[in-house]
Amino acid sequence: MTTLSNKTILVTGASRGIGAAIKVVCEAAGAQIIAHASRPSEIIDDGFLFEDLSQSGAGERLFNAALGKAERIDAVVNNAGIYLPSTLSGNDWDDGWAKTMAVNVQAPADICRAAIAHYREKGGGRIVNIASRAGHRGDGIDHAAYAASKGAVLAMTKTWARALSGENIHLYGIAPGWVETRMAPQDIENRKKAVADIPLGRVAQPEEIANLTAFLLSDACPSAVGATFDVNGASYVR
Repeated sequence: MTTLSNKTILVTGASRGIGAAIKVVCEAAGAQIIAHASRPSEIIDDGFLFEDLSQSGAGERLFNAALGKAERIDAVVNNAGIYLPSTLSGNDWDDGWAKTMAVNVQAPADICRAAIAHYREKGGGRIVNIASRAGHRGDGIDHAAYAASKGAVLAMTKTWARALSGENIHLYGIAPGWVETRMAPQDIENRKKAVADIPLGRVAQPEEIANLTAFLLSDACPSAVGATFDVNGASYVR
C-alpha cells in the first residue's frame, strides 16, 4: 500500500483536474498537501496558496510561500499548465508562445530550482513533473508551443535527475495523453477522434495520474529516478 505519512508535498494547479486528484490521493496516503491555485475564484477550499504562474518570479515566490507554511517540503508536484493555441497564421502566435513558456516551463523550472536548493539543505527530496504525450509525439499544428513546453519539461527533468540523484534528490516525469479534464476534447466529433486513437478505448482518469504520482513519491521504486512514465492507453508507445 502506498504511504506518504509525514511527507509535506507542494502541488501546483491543485484546484481541479489532475492536480485536485493528486491532492486527494496523496492526502489519503497520509501526506500534508500545500495546494496551489492561480486565483481564489478557482476554489472554494481554504488553505490554498495563490500565484499567477505567468508572472515573472512566480515560481520562486510560490515555493517560498510554501516554506512559510511548513518547515520542510519533502516533495513537489509541478502539475499546473496551460494549453493555448499558437496558430501559424493567427494573432495568437506571440501571446501563445510567451504565456505557454512562462507557465509551463519557466515557473516549474523556478520551482525546481528553489526546491533543489532546499533539498540540498535538508538531505534530499522528490519532484514529479507532469508533462504530456505531446512532449514526445508533438501536438496539432495550432499547439506547437504546448508541445515544445512539455518537451522542455521532460528534458530538464532528465537533466536534473542525472545530476542530482546521488544527492538523494529524485525527479520523475509523467507524460499523459488525453485525461478526463477540461483540457480534453469536449465536443462529440473531436471526442470520437481522440478516443479512436487510443487502443485502450478511453481517455485516462485524473485518479490514474494521481495514483502513479503517489507511487513515485512513496519511494517504492527509487531506481526509476529520471524515468518518464507514459499514461496514454497505448496511443503513443515508445
